[in-house]
Amino acid sequence: MTYACVKGSSACENRKKGGTAFKTSFCEDVFFMEEETMNFFEELKWRGLIDNVTSPEVEDEINNGELTFYIGTDPTADSLHIGHYSSLLMAKRLQQHGHHPIMLVGGATGFIGDPKATGERNMLTAEVLQHNYDALHKQIDSLWGFEMVNNLDWTKDITIIDFLRDYGKYFNVNYMINKETVKKRLDSGISYTEFSYMILQSLDFLKLYGTKNCRMQIGGQDQWGNITSGLELIRKKYGADVKCYGLTMPLITKADGTKFGKSETGTVWLDAKKTSPYELYQFLFNTEDDKVIEYLKKLTFLSVTEIEELERSLKEEPHKREAQKALASQVVRDLHGEEGLNAALSITQALFSGRLNELDESMRKDAIMNMEKISAPAGLSLLDLLVNTKIASSKREGREWIKGNSIALNGVKVTDPEKIIDLEDAYTGNALIVRRGKKRYYCVELEG
Repeated sequence: MTYACVKGSSACENRKKGGTAFKTSFCEDVFFMEEETMNFFEELKWRGLIDNVTSPEVEDEINNGELTFYIGTDPTADSLHIGHYSSLLMAKRLQQHGHHPIMLVGGATGFIGDPKATGERNMLTAEVLQHNYDALHKQIDSLWGFEMVNNLDWTKDITIIDFLRDYGKYFNVNYMINKETVKKRLDSGISYTEFSYMILQSLDFLKLYGTKNCRMQIGGQDQWGNITSGLELIRKKYGADVKCYGLTMPLITKADGTKFGKSETGTVWLDAKKTSPYELYQFLFNTEDDKVIEYLKKLTFLSVTEIEELERSLKEEPHKREAQKALASQVVRDLHGEEGLNAALSITQALFSGRLNELDESMRKDAIMNMEKISAPAGLSLLDLLVNTKIASSKREGREWIKGNSIALNGVKVTDPEKIIDLEDAYTGNALIVRRGKKRYYCVELEG
């Protein structure tokens, strides 16, 4: 596959007919695919970003049109997580091709909650929803600067009579109960509140079409029912010949089929205060070999050629983990800048080499942020500390490790089993980092 680099060109902000333009994370260069290679829609399919579309016309609209489209999320937390990142990048890819994205944060639908297959959602208070909305608005704006809307703006003044007369009458109950998620909940039960979510989301598409000529909604494959319901509402209100579309993206999962973005310590957030750049780097660096190429396609702006080269490296030299390094570096850099990436790499190198004292206070806090914490009283000998925290199963085992140069405190080898461990030995705050061997790290919180 051949690319022409147009460095510093005004083409950075414009779509080139017949090709795909996008900025890389390495520089401000723009690469254009030659016409004889894949078109933009084909590239999206190659990246695994297309699950289903509501019309064959979508391909031509994406390749050659200038669509206003929207992607929505409810403010169920005060940060997006890494599972949302593919959708954000999809919006950016389309924007760079000449389309106009709208990010909808559901201040209204958040009160209700999209039905889950597993059961009824816990309802959040108005105060929590407002806090979450404000946080997401700030986060999305700082990342990409997309136009943002809040569906509470057009629903807050609708009376129950208006809702039933103006919108509810267009929805057939038989049609609604055949939607995948609703169907799954029928046996266990679903409240009318969650059942009505489909109507509220459909209203979003209707309002954005009427006010902003928004002609496409994009969502995960689990949103197909909500998206098609919105299209049906628009057609019933404006006529069957309306040119509006829906596109769904495959959900990203880990190799075991579980939800992407979950780690042993919990959700991997985009907010650096909730998941540090170092923790994000480690999560992505530990991606399984059989998933890393998929993630590179979906979560980075690396070119086809670059990803194919990383795929070759993965097959021929998997031990080098070049694909994982590229994935982690690209995502952390795009989300947190060079400063965030450098911090992540510094912490990673310090933990690998044992040179923990080279880190500043901020990096030290990041290094231990999501480590499992073990409590132990201050004033114990090193040997007693190892046994008390169950790092060693017995004093005999503890002595063997200490005498064998296998125990380090804050990166420094300690060979005296009777050394007293006090708060002054802490690495940061009251936390002490114990390393056993080359890879096993423990964070001990000293009490007293």
